[in-house]
Amino acid sequence: MERMTARRRISLLIPFFNEAENVAGTVARLETVVAQLDYEFELIAVNDGSRDGTLATLEGIRSNVFSTVVVDLSRNFGKEAALTAGLEHACGDAVIPLDADLQDPPEIIPRLVEQWEQGYEVVLARRIDRSSDSYLKRTSARFFYKAINSLSDVAIPDNVGDFRLMDRMVVDVLRQLPESRRFMKGLFAWAGFRTTSVDYVRSTRAAGQTKFNGWRLWNLALEGVTSFSTLPLRVWTYVGFLIALGSLLYGAFIVLRTLFIGIDVPGYASLLAAVLFLGGIQLIGLGIVGEYLGRTYMEAKRRPSFVVRSIKKIQRRTLQQFEPVLSNAQVLDEH
Repeated sequence: MERMTARRRISLLIPFFNEAENVAGTVARLETVVAQLDYEFELIAVNDGSRDGTLATLEGIRSNVFSTVVVDLSRNFGKEAALTAGLEHACGDAVIPLDADLQDPPEIIPRLVEQWEQGYEVVLARRIDRSSDSYLKRTSARFFYKAINSLSDVAIPDNVGDFRLMDRMVVDVLRQLPESRRFMKGLFAWAGFRTTSVDYVRSTRAAGQTKFNGWRLWNLALEGVTSFSTLPLRVWTYVGFLIALGSLLYGAFIVLRTLFIGIDVPGYASLLAAVLFLGGIQLIGLGIVGEYLGRTYMEAKRRPSFVVRSIKKIQRRTLQQFEPVLSNAQVLDEH
C-alpha cells in the first residue's frame, strides 16, 4: 500500500491596519479561491496596531478552508515591520503576501502557484494597469522606480508591490537579514533566486481609505534609496569638486581682469547670492549625510522591528465539528 504524501502548505500573509470593514470580504474571496487548490492553506493576519475593530474581527474568523494565525503587534510599526512579523510566523512551503483592501486580487493566486510548481522560487505579480490609482500616485511611482534603479545596484522590478509568491528557501533568507529598518521591496529583490512574473490589473480599493499619504510615500522612497545605494553620498564629492574647480577658474579670471583692466567696484548682490547658494548646497549635503548617519544610529541600537502583543491560532473547521449537530438532526427526524 502506497504511503499518502502530505499536501504542501501555503501561507497567505496579510497586514491589517484599521481594515475592519475589509476583513469579511477579503476572507470570503480567499476562501473561494483557495478551496479550488489542492494545498493546505494558513492565513497569517498581522494586526498592525489597529484602532478600530480589526483585531476582534480577525479573532472571530472561523474558516472551513484554512487555519488562521492572528499576530497582534503592540502598536502600529508600519507595513514593512508587519510584513516582517508575518514572515516570522509563516510556516508554509511558500508564502504569499497581499494587501487587505483587495487591490491585490486573490484570483491571481492559482497563477502564482502554477509558476511555483514549474520550479520558480519567486513569482512576482506585476501590475500592467494602474488606472485605479490616482495620477499623482502613478506618476510618483514611475519616477521612484526609475530613480532607485538608476542609483541602486539591486534592480527593483517596476510596478511590482509586495504581492508575490516566495518559496520557503527565499523566506528563510529574508528572516536571517539582521537590519531593523527594512525596505521590503528592496530586500525581496536583493534575495534573488529564480524569478518570473504574472501580469494582472490592479483593482480599486474594496472599502475604506488608503493609509499611505504623500508624506508616507516620500519617506518610504527615501528609505528605499538610503537602504540600497550610497551614490547620493558619493555625488557630493563630485559636486564639491565642481564647485571648487569653478571657484578656482573664476578666481583666476578676476586676477587676470584686474591686471589688464583694473579694479571694479565690488558687487554685494552677487556676493550674497554666491554665499547663499553655497550655504544651501552645504545644507543639502549635510542632510543627506544625516540620513545615512541616522540609519547607522538606529541600526546600532539593535532594536527589533516589531513587538508582538499576542498570537492567537484558530484551527480550520472540519466535518467532525459538525457531526454533533448532524446527529441531533437525525434523531429528530427519526422521532
